[in-house]
Amino acid sequence: MQMKRSVADSHNLKPLSLAAPSMVRPYAALGVSMAVVSFAAILISLARDQGMPALAIAAFRMSLAALVVAPIAIARCGREVRTLAPADLLRGVCAGILLALHFAFWISSFDYTSVMSSVVFVSTNPLFVGLASFLILKEKVGRGTVIGIIVAVVGGAVVGLADVSQAGRESLRGDLLSLLGAVAASGYLLLGRSLRKRVSLTLYVGMAYTIAAVALLGAVAATHTRLVGYPPQSYLWAALLALGPQLLGHTSYNWALKYVTATLVTITLLAEPVGATLLAMPILGQIPTPLRIAGGVLILAGIVVSARSEAQRRAAATPQ
Repeated sequence: MQMKRSVADSHNLKPLSLAAPSMVRPYAALGVSMAVVSFAAILISLARDQGMPALAIAAFRMSLAALVVAPIAIARCGREVRTLAPADLLRGVCAGILLALHFAFWISSFDYTSVMSSVVFVSTNPLFVGLASFLILKEKVGRGTVIGIIVAVVGGAVVGLADVSQAGRESLRGDLLSLLGAVAASGYLLLGRSLRKRVSLTLYVGMAYTIAAVALLGAVAATHTRLVGYPPQSYLWAALLALGPQLLGHTSYNWALKYVTATLVTITLLAEPVGATLLAMPILGQIPTPLRIAGGVLILAGIVVSARSEAQRRAAATPQ
């Protein structure tokens, strides 16, 4: 039987299929996102080494991304914008502000703590997303997903504690900033999960990235942070950060949000600490200890358990 097509994913508002595509595509998108976002911490560290402050990096990242997606959204989503419900417009604005806060907090954490610790703590958002998905969105969370969250968070704690024990109390400020970044990212993902059921990907990322860029540029102006006068390499790293982790990585999991739960997306992104650690070895010379490796294995185990639980739940809910 032929399904009707939803307005949300059509730029000309023709009906579009409500049925999700083969789950190979959403999982492939999450895989691409996992691989690309692992470079984010490395690129941030390289830009910081060139003297570019955290807020400037965040502003460049989102501004360059917005310059790419905003014109496309304007050109292709005019009719969709005119039919957008005020509540959805407000959600889009809030999502953009939360995204700006996420990057402002997280990138600032690199001033006080290590790459590994920062990435681990910002990856704790499954705890917040899982709780809010259950309490606010009323989404069912299977037993396997809960077990996966617990295992992954324990793994993250092992990695984080190993790093903190070496860096001392100075790293606690950075850990707190990174944790605040995780909370902001959780709200952003939950709003995205809600909006992507009714709003096209192009319009959603156009709204979120543009609002985030405006908010960060406002913060730059308010704090008198310079955007010019840094070494050319710092701008290169910021540009690569926008093109890779932001446009390709974040957009991939924003697309996947329509077909999988926000909890699964954030759990999958827990692989970022592992990827960042592997990249930091040859690029930054950071060699993980056995305890950190053990924590990384636990994180990956949590992702596998949760992904299998999500797949089984979807299979059971799909009519035969």
